[in-house]
Amino acid sequence: MSRIGRMPIAIPAGVTVEVAENNKVTVKGPKGTLERVLPAEMEIKVEGAAVLVSRPNDLKKMKSLHGLTRTLIHNMVVGVTDGFEKKLEVNGVGYRAAKSGKKLTLNLGYSHPVEMEDPEGVEAVVEGQNVIIIKGIDKEKVGQYAAEIRDKRRPEPYKGKGIKYADETIRRKVGKTGKK
Repeated sequence: MSRIGRMPIAIPAGVTVEVAENNKVTVKGPKGTLERVLPAEMEIKVEGAAVLVSRPNDLKKMKSLHGLTRTLIHNMVVGVTDGFEKKLEVNGVGYRAAKSGKKLTLNLGYSHPVEMEDPEGVEAVVEGQNVIIIKGIDKEKVGQYAAEIRDKRRPEPYKGKGIKYADETIRRKVGKTGKK
């Protein structure tokens, strides 16, 4: 039995979970509403203050969908109560980030500033000039937007310049050595 899949998902106070036909799950909470169509083979039941996910049989595909389905619902519940955030750091001389309205402007050593628009339901906040915090209720969108920002200038291994996640460690390399 899937260890993650069989764990019940506790529904906190102020959160409602509804399961419609075709396993369309809608989670409403203090921060907003999320809905998602989950695999139709899984059986999702709301019992009291918990959501239970069960699988029809022990085929490999069903086993893998079991844990996934439970985790997706759990992430939706956490999203509407606490929300998700990712922290990015901009390292490098002259590298900086600025925010105006919904536009994030990054100066990353290119001949032009890189401008990015916040996607629906995701907000980027700039602290100082080199810390970007991405907040939202949908874990997937928050992670995707953070990855797109990081892709504009990935950290390089020699000086560590670029955009990195706050909890990421960059493997540093030793530079060239002079001739004797």
